[in-house]
Amino acid sequence: MSEEAKVSKKEEELSDKKAAPTPPVVPVEEKEEREPAEFSFDSANEELPEEIKQKLEKNKVARSKKKLVKKKKKKTAKVVKSGRAYIQATYNNTMITLTDSQGDVISWASAGLAGFKGAKKATPYAAGIITKIATQKAREEYGLEEVSVLVSGVGTGRESAIRALNANGLNVLSIKDITPIPHNGCRPKKPRRV
Repeated sequence: MSEEAKVSKKEEELSDKKAAPTPPVVPVEEKEEREPAEFSFDSANEELPEEIKQKLEKNKVARSKKKLVKKKKKKTAKVVKSGRAYIQATYNNTMITLTDSQGDVISWASAGLAGFKGAKKATPYAAGIITKIATQKAREEYGLEEVSVLVSGVGTGRESAIRALNANGLNVLSIKDITPIPHNGCRPKKPRRV
């Protein structure tokens, strides 16, 4: 090939690259250190804090990318007026599951789902936020109005999760503690020597 042909070939390649659309450059925002937004249990009309909304959207997008395309059966609109709320409050996390009266899960939320990490997952604030997330979904999709609460575990999010259920517009019919208690079952660990 002559040098003119080589030069013209390179020019064509460059013009092809220039013609291809380039993805827009999105500036990366610096994370600001700020205190969490004020959260109150007073009204069900209040929105979730902005940080948690963003984290939920990110999780939703990530899950939609992972899912394979499956054909879904059309669901009939199921209306559940009364159900159960299972609250599992451990030392490390708090999880809430809302079910119908048969025990079929309507909605659920955990502190990790809401974007809390580490020791913040077991806080009363996280319990209030996840309760709000779960109750909003249950009320919008199924019309849940009243629940009987079953609490398991000894974590710090127990009481605040129950209060948040009531504050977010669900009538609490009963509260039952189902924390497992051993009747002198397993042998305990030997005491630490400090």
